[in-house]
Amino acid sequence: MPLMWTATLALLAGHLGLSWWVGGVLLGVALAVYLRLGTVRRRPRVLEPPVRGRWTALTSPVDNVPSQGTHAHGQTYALGLVAEPRQGARPDIGWRPLSRPPEDFPAFGLPVHAPADGIVVTAHDRRRDHRSRNSWPWLFGSVVENALRELRGPAGVFGNHVVIDVGGGHVLLGHLRRGSLTVRRGDRVRAGQVVARCGNSGACTEPQVRLQLMDHPNPLFAAGLPIVWAAGWSATTGEEGLPETWRPVVITRPPRGEDTLPSAPEAT
Repeated sequence: MPLMWTATLALLAGHLGLSWWVGGVLLGVALAVYLRLGTVRRRPRVLEPPVRGRWTALTSPVDNVPSQGTHAHGQTYALGLVAEPRQGARPDIGWRPLSRPPEDFPAFGLPVHAPADGIVVTAHDRRRDHRSRNSWPWLFGSVVENALRELRGPAGVFGNHVVIDVGGGHVLLGHLRRGSLTVRRGDRVRAGQVVARCGNSGACTEPQVRLQLMDHPNPLFAAGLPIVWAAGWSATTGEEGLPETWRPVVITRPPRGEDTLPSAPEAT
């Protein structure tokens, strides 16, 4: 989004004498990044699920790549997960109320687990947990709101988040609850370890957990990398995979073998 804003400002500056081709070139590059160029295609990295219990994917690379509609901020293969412990437990989209406190959603406050062994390189914990945006009026307005959030950088997009160097990639866990992080930069974590709690911070409509793998620790410069959850991640399947969108699944921790998940990288 910063690139798109820069291109827009360059075009507007054309009225002040700046050459129009500068803004045009920047806009072309921005559209290429945000639409369909730059997809990294390689063997998916095997991770553990970051949550346990009955959850639903709002976005998943199983159904669409880029799953968020953009490659920006390393989001090409991102997963957005909301808790649904039972049918109807999660407030649905409607016209009223316009917004709800995050405590109304079952995902809020649930533990978030490290998907692999690694070393924490980013631990951001200062964004507040806002009210939901899961009413139709708010959903329309959130398009503009989220564009403004992106001006704040990764913390505006992902809210409170943790980035873990897992060797050969960097896992980002986002939209975490303020004050819930149990790790700091430089900490070594193990797969399955609780590192935070689900929150409603950043550009999200309701409490959820964001999971994505990137080739760079800073989402501003990262390309998204494909992921898959280890065999045994679901109570109904013994194969590697990921949840499809809008289909609730019971997520478990897969049995861990020596060749299932890579070891943590060496601290530097």
